[in-house]
Amino acid sequence: MKKIDKLLCEVENIINSGVDKNGVIKILEILKCSIPLEILDEIKLYEDYLPKNAESGVSEEKRYLHFLWDLLDKSPMCLIANFAIPYRRILAQKLFKSCGKNFIAEENVRFNIPDNIEIGDDVFINRGTFIDSKGGIKIGNFVGIGEGVTILTHSHKEHSHLSREYRQVIIEDYAKIYCNVTIFLGVKIEKQGIVAACSLVNKDVKENTVVAGIPAKEFRERNTFGNNEHELNHVWLHNKSFQNK
Repeated sequence: MKKIDKLLCEVENIINSGVDKNGVIKILEILKCSIPLEILDEIKLYEDYLPKNAESGVSEEKRYLHFLWDLLDKSPMCLIANFAIPYRRILAQKLFKSCGKNFIAEENVRFNIPDNIEIGDDVFINRGTFIDSKGGIKIGNFVGIGEGVTILTHSHKEHSHLSREYRQVIIEDYAKIYCNVTIFLGVKIEKQGIVAACSLVNKDVKENTVVAGIPAKEFRERNTFGNNEHELNHVWLHNKSFQNK
């Protein structure tokens, strides 16, 4: 077995057995990250301080998993794609509400409440994407999300910041979201919809439609040339890397 595969097997065994402080310490060693181990019992993450989590709280295991997700990007190991992509996939299976097969997440993908994230098969999220998942997000199969995308699922009233609104974002199968897009709460992007780069989406996107602009408006139908679903070849990396199963 290759050395990187061996490290990934170690990580997977630790995650699948239930992550506790000792498991975190072992993964810290694999990532070559050093922190004062005596503080592990006391760590709090940003999500611990979110009002939405006051309803249910954050379990110790989920806190450790989220910590280990973010920690990877502070480690040189994040630059090793054949380690980092499978590592995030292993964590996502336990961290999110649900996560399908062949999930690919690049560097610096951030989220606040992982329990509210549902991801289908063969989803690709590129680097620098932020998912505000307080109101919930559901991503279908073979969805591609580009660099620097922001997805918002909650808002505050102008008259009082304590008055909040939460609405789920839904991105259906074979949709594509290009770089630096912002998606507002409550939006549904229907099957095979496309959002052009740098758009701000505050309304639903119809099936097989391309939208663009600030705010995004219907631009034209998607040029499928009769192709649908698998025929659209939503293959994210060379030779279907990380999508071969």
